[in-house]
Amino acid sequence: MADTLMVRPWPDPVIDTLGHDPRSWYCETFWLPTIGPTCLLLMRRIADGFDRNPDGFVVAASAIASALGVSESTAPNAPLRRSLRRLEQFSLLDSGANGDGALLVRRNLPSIHRKHIRRLPEVVRALHHEWAEQQLTKPIHDTARGHARRVALCLIGEGESPDTTERSLTRIGFSSAVARDAITWAMQRHVDAARAATPATPATPATTTASAAAS
Repeated sequence: MADTLMVRPWPDPVIDTLGHDPRSWYCETFWLPTIGPTCLLLMRRIADGFDRNPDGFVVAASAIASALGVSESTAPNAPLRRSLRRLEQFSLLDSGANGDGALLVRRNLPSIHRKHIRRLPEVVRALHHEWAEQQLTKPIHDTARGHARRVALCLIGEGESPDTTERSLTRIGFSSAVARDAITWAMQRHVDAARAATPATPATPATTTASAAAS
């Protein structure tokens, strides 16, 4: 492992929209016993870094190891290297996607897989079941519509066309009606944002004079 780590976000419109912030209650309750405290703390540190540098950042391996409270060694079996390998095993990190040696890291974490839920302590499994039941009690249409709108907003913001966005939404599992509603909503939000970002054109002297005369 190099002395410095080049970290970049690993984009995924679905996980970025519907996933869980590494600093959230969900991750602390269910991902912590799944990947271990050092891995989760590392994900949280990286999330903090993305807050400050959304496109990625470079950090000294010794500095991040020290911040995690582990050995600053970069040997193959050093705690930091083991944590990076473990995150890659859970598809939360990809070390080989880029030829420049950058680590691609998830901004958000997906809900944990069923096979990992089975390995949780009984009390934690019960908590996850309770959490899942609460999600099911939410109005299905409202929940689906909210999720679809967030995904559409993200995809269109990345430059995808409405047709491509609709295909992506229906492939995920949203109905055509929900997908079209989401696209319409997302496009209007982008239009509103563009208008808000455009400074108002000041009135010309002739216009001002004409307006004054009309009044």
